[in-house]
Amino acid sequence: MAAKAPVKRNLSAEKRARQAEKRNARNRAVKSKVKGAIKTMETSVKAKDAEASAQALKEAVKAITCASSKGILHKNNAARKISRLTKKANAALKA
Repeated sequence: MAAKAPVKRNLSAEKRARQAEKRNARNRAVKSKVKGAIKTMETSVKAKDAEASAQALKEAVKAITCASSKGILHKNNAARKISRLTKKANAALKA
């Protein structure tokens, strides 16, 4: 966790600091949701539960796409994550 910013001297700098704090908290929440969705998907693949992994993949893709559309993840980063998860899920479904 980052330490609180030092006291600013003008109103616009104070407002910027407040906005940055809010934005930082929102971005952290979305990123942790993405990580949780990915982890859930990977554990269901390891458990070889086809139905659960398909559902978890759907949730993970939704979370990643949402983060990408908000600019929290770069679009290529999101595409790469989705591609790798889909490959894992498909390999699990085949086996």
